Amino acid sequence: MKNALKVENLRMEFGGLVAVKDVSFELGEGEFVGLIGPNGCGKSTIFNCISGLLDQTTGTVEVFGQDVSENRPDEIQKLGLTRTFQLTRLWRQMTVVENLMVPPRKQFLSPESEAPMHRAYSLLSVFAVLASLSVVAYYAIGNGVFWSLFNLIAALGLLTGVIAFRLIEGKSEFDAATDRIESAFLPPLFVLHALFRPGSRAAEEERLAKAYSVLDQLEIPHMAHNLTSELSGGQSKLVDIGRSMMGDPQLLLLDEPVAGVAGPLALKIFNNLRKIVDDTGISVLIIEHNMDFILRQGVDRIIVMKEGEILMQGTPDEVRGNRAVIEAYLGAAGEPQEVEE
Repeated sequence: MKNALKVENLRMEFGGLVAVKDVSFELGEGEFVGLIGPNGCGKSTIFNCISGLLDQTTGTVEVFGQDVSENRPDEIQKLGLTRTFQLTRLWRQMTVVENLMVPPRKQFLSPESEAPMHRAYSLLSVFAVLASLSVVAYYAIGNGVFWSLFNLIAALGLLTGVIAFRLIEGKSEFDAATDRIESAFLPPLFVLHALFRPGSRAAEEERLAKAYSVLDQLEIPHMAHNLTSELSGGQSKLVDIGRSMMGDPQLLLLDEPVAGVAGPLALKIFNNLRKIVDDTGISVLIIEHNMDFILRQGVDRIIVMKEGEILMQGTPDEVRGNRAVIEAYLGAAGEPQEVEE
């Protein structure tokens, strides 16, 4: 089985506090794994390090075989990882199906037309550089040797500055800067393309059909046109999971998706997740605080944490019978003791 996720010797320190202590574990493709432990044991911190929201102190994280230890969250997401948070933040003045229509990337262009647009952008960049050099050459020739040297030095200085920025700040910072420039110029072109090319409506219809399909998977198609402000906490959790599914994730990290949810609905959420894993083959790592609940919900394996460290890993039956796990949760040996009279 190939690994969807590999965490090795992950350590996260906040000043003098060590929140995660050299944690290592793997998640195979198509696995449904629970990450459990008492409050404050570092579960959400691990999620933040995996998804790029926190820069770990030491250790490595691999997503589908690629080291993402120093990657930005958007770069990690492009590899197929999606995560949710403990608190759902839905767009409350939009309907359920509208909430699901927002997350998919590259909405203004179909895959076939996106590449030509980016090539056109690259060509425009080349023409802009050539035009700039032409202006420099014109003024150099027309203003004598002094201005020729001045413009040459200025051009070389600009080029040196770009190279130095990439070398000093690093590839990710350089790419981030170019991404910001691209995000400023490309979206207007994409919008115009979508408005004046009716063919883009077909892609919109496909996304809408997919949104209804995801709602069917989660067994809430009847809520499609409800405002999310009208939903209960459990229903909001389902919609949040639905939004995460709209990005075609291959690795899904869920942070306590049933926290505060009533028993029957929490059971329904877990059953739907198990079905999604079985039907699609995606990998799911789920944080849950309630050990008794997750032990009964058909996960493949469970990783148990205590005070920033992994206490044990195993099947639900192995975890259920482990004395150290019982002590971690009950704070005692787990057996009645005789009281002296």
